Amino acid sequence: MKCPYCGYAESKVIDSRPTDEGERIRRRRECLKCSRRFTTYEVIETVPIVVIKKDKSREAFDRNKLLNGLLRACEKRPVSIETLEKIVDEIENMLQNSLDREVPSSLIGKYAMEKLKSVDEVAYVRFASVYRQFKDVNTFMDELNRIIKNKSK
Repeated sequence: MKCPYCGYAESKVIDSRPTDEGERIRRRRECLKCSRRFTTYEVIETVPIVVIKKDKSREAFDRNKLLNGLLRACEKRPVSIETLEKIVDEIENMLQNSLDREVPSSLIGKYAMEKLKSVDEVAYVRFASVYRQFKDVNTFMDELNRIIKNKSK
């Protein structure tokens, strides 16, 4: 870190702590040449994730949209909001850790279905019925039979 007083390129960190919001880190530094102290703030840089929708339009990833979809699927089910927020956090981390900056909405739906399947099967079927756009009762029954078959294994 370059000293704002003498321009020397090296300094040592004396104190480090998160700011009030936890979004930034405040560091007190001391220049190794002139011994003057100064404060720097570090911010985590995130690259926005762009979602490619079914109609090929693009929009920024919105975790609230995903959470609302999961809430609708879990309506009147014994699934806590904390569990759903954890699922959204996990999916968002998976997307951030991938090298792709543009992801299809179908991938996000797939991740959500995988997570819901282990949490609540009824919520999973509800979410799947919207995500996969079940056309009729037979498609719905096929999915239920698949769940029953996997449970009996």
